[in-house]
Amino acid sequence: MHTASAPLRIATFQDSFTDEVIGLILHIQNDESKVGLSIDDQPELLDINRCFIADGGGFWIALDAEAHVVGTIALQIETATVAVLKKFFVSAAWRGAGMGCASRLYDTLLAHAKRKGIETILLDTPSVSTRSHAFYRRQGFRQIAANELPVKYAYPDRDSLLFRLDLA
Repeated sequence: MHTASAPLRIATFQDSFTDEVIGLILHIQNDESKVGLSIDDQPELLDINRCFIADGGGFWIALDAEAHVVGTIALQIETATVAVLKKFFVSAAWRGAGMGCASRLYDTLLAHAKRKGIETILLDTPSVSTRSHAFYRRQGFRQIAANELPVKYAYPDRDSLLFRLDLA
């Protein structure tokens, strides 16, 4: 069992972590959440630098004491003021209040979004991910309908819920 004092480091994604990132995300999506997504459904994971970082967004990873990926989060820029929170996953052993993994990843993304002048953060999440929904609501996100999205963006719809956070 890890504790909040266990070494956890948030780092900017590097290509050398691609396989670990993909493995963690596919495990959580399919083995835990049963949403049935393959790497073919999310080809952006094969080119994280181009799809998230090059346009001013970001992709961050949480690394444990052995430098294994235990969490991910990404910010995808849509317009000068609107971005999408993507690929927010935390390994089961690092989830929950007091662990600090999710909150540290989220705080890193939020600080970056504010530096970039982002005013609105959107996200989509499978309806089965109820723990995630509770986390987002605690952070001030509100659920919206698809027709309330200020920009259209592609996401694999797995009976998804949409959320919006206004930073202003």
